[in-house]
Order: sequence, then structure tokens, then C-alpha cells
Amino acid sequence: MENKEETIRKIFDILSKNYNLRVFLDDGPYRVLIRTILSQRTRDENTDQATDNLFNKYKDIYAIVDAPVDDIEKLIKPAGFYHVKAARIKEVSRILIDQYGAKVPNDMKELLKLPGVGRKTANCVLVFAFNEPAIPVDTHVHRISNRWGLVNTKKPEDTEQELMKVVPRDLWIKLNDLMVQFGQTICKPTSPQCDICPISEYCDYDKNLDENI
Repeated sequence: MENKEETIRKIFDILSKNYNLRVFLDDGPYRVLIRTILSQRTRDENTDQATDNLFNKYKDIYAIVDAPVDDIEKLIKPAGFYHVKAARIKEVSRILIDQYGAKVPNDMKELLKLPGVGRKTANCVLVFAFNEPAIPVDTHVHRISNRWGLVNTKKPEDTEQELMKVVPRDLWIKLNDLMVQFGQTICKPTSPQCDICPISEYCDYDKNLDENI
């Protein structure tokens, strides 16, 4: 009988064959950070539109920190909560210029000092801006890892800690991206498509469905 690490590697091997990893490293750490702030409580397509709108007009951190907040609000409106996010973007940008030489820190402790940056956002920056092993836990990762039976948690923060214990470190970088795509296409919040799921044999949720038939 295979152990949990072997099962996890098989799952991620299957997902890697079904989904292409998205690459944000070329965008630069600042854009990745701002994109992650914009992504909070909205869909990817809205995040992409707001990010493109903002950076098509204001090319770098210095232009954004000097931009009128109402203009930023108009540009990022597709991402929702644009009043809060615009103010946060301006505040974070000013702190980065004043305290970090306009550079995004490559360090969890320093990232968490930035206003509005929690562990999920910080982990996203580490993974997608610096290619550093970390596990960003959003709603998809939290839901799916519990469905698979990798963890048994109620809060995303607990899910991150438990996943760090069971998922091999060399898989951390690809975990969020693959699981998010899987959650958007197959393992949806409601009505997951278990009948076409490529990893159903490893999933506790699907096994429980079979037992209740």
C-alpha cells in the first residue's frame, strides 16, 4: 500500500499533465503583488482586466504612487471593492518606496508588515514573483485539499500549515496554480464533476459518494 507522499505525487503528476502552469515571474514582483491585492474576493478574469487597466496607464511603482486615487479606482473597478483596493495600492506603494527602496521584499515576515497583506497574499508573492516554495491557500486549495482527504481543517490558515506537513516541498510552487485550475474546471464548489475527474480514485469525497449510492 502506497504512503501519502506517493499518492500526492501521483495526483500532482496527473494534474500537471492536464493543466499548464501559468507563469507570472516575468511580470516582476511589484506587478505580482498588486495583482494579488486586486485578486482578493474577485474572479481571475476581473483581476486580469483591472491589472491590465492599471499598468497600461501607470507603468511602475513611482507612477502609481503619484496617480490620483480616483483615477486608480476607475481603472481597477472590474476587480470590485475598488475604493479599498485603490487606497491600499497607494499605501503599499508608498511604503515600498520609503522603506524598501521601491523593491518588494522576498521574505514572509517583511511582506506581512505591508497593509492588507495576509499569508495568502504573501505566499502568492513568494511563489509567483520569486519562485520560492510556499503554499498560498485560497478557497480552491482549502476546499479541494479537504475533499481529497489531505487535510481536515476549517480555516485556510490551518490548511496551509497541514499541507506543509504532508505535501513534498518540491511540489509547493505548483500546488496553488494546479489546484486553482482544477477547482475552476472540475472540482467546483457546487456540483463537482466527479464523473470525469482524472483523480477520483484518490479522492475521499468521491469515495464517500460511492458509498452513499
